[in-house]
Amino acid sequence: MSKTEIWKDADAVNAAIDGMADDLKALIAERGIENPLMVGIHTGGVWVADRLHERLGIADALGHLDISFYRDDFTRIGMHPQVRPSYLPVGVDDRHLILVDDVLQSGRTIRAALNVLFDYGRPASVILATLAERGGRELPIAPDVVGLHAQLDRNEQIKLSGPEPLLMLRGKTPRHASAKSGPGSETAQKSSSHSDSGPT
Repeated sequence: MSKTEIWKDADAVNAAIDGMADDLKALIAERGIENPLMVGIHTGGVWVADRLHERLGIADALGHLDISFYRDDFTRIGMHPQVRPSYLPVGVDDRHLILVDDVLQSGRTIRAALNVLFDYGRPASVILATLAERGGRELPIAPDVVGLHAQLDRNEQIKLSGPEPLLMLRGKTPRHASAKSGPGSETAQKSSSHSDSGPT
């Protein structure tokens, strides 16, 4: 993504996360869920989940997933991931999970994350919360809770920059950009490497 600009500043992102926390509290109460387990998807999803985890006062430690090698389009899009170990503080069997990501577009990241989770066990339910969503869904996946809705042109993307502060960046996708991102693609102020924006 080139020529990035700030789409949502830190105040706007924090306000969106506050709204997500309120919506999650209401949804958890509506469904009668007690002691949910929250899991963030590396990298941006973990940044967002960390803030939601604190706001909701969830008892169990925050879990996190790396889905790099679970993507069904891994070889096609030529990802060069910085692999991070997944971590779940407790077993997921019969637990109600809150799965958190930063940007939802195609749905392939979420599909991969569900595959990872089901390798660990069979949860009772999964609530999907995303900081932002935009058009371009390739799979029938929709968030239960979403903070920001983006109306973008086909050649535009959004991505989360962080972890301090959290900013949502907007930029254009070069027409002939190489599929290789390389390990040096993260800027000094890191941006989320596994968000579901663009081709992901």
